[in-house]
Amino acid sequence: MVRYYCPYCNPKYQFQKQSSKGILICGLCGEDLVKKPFIRLNQIIALVAASSLLLPLIYTFIFLIKNQINPPNKNYQANSILTLFIKETIS
Repeated sequence: MVRYYCPYCNPKYQFQKQSSKGILICGLCGEDLVKKPFIRLNQIIALVAASSLLLPLIYTFIFLIKNQINPPNKNYQANSILTLFIKETIS
């Protein structure tokens, strides 16, 4: 259902009427009703701003939890010697 509103009247006291031509008009002042868009531009801007603040925080928490479950190997030297040994045995 498309929502309509009167730009001049208080939204609490608005009610819709249909004119004889089939146009929706305000029951209080008689002005034509205006369609209310489903998604407004300020909602899109607010969503982009909120996501730019929250996504790095969520990203940090995901990697923090991932490193707690599977801690990274801290013995880098032994790991590189093992790969060199494997490469020599294959060659």
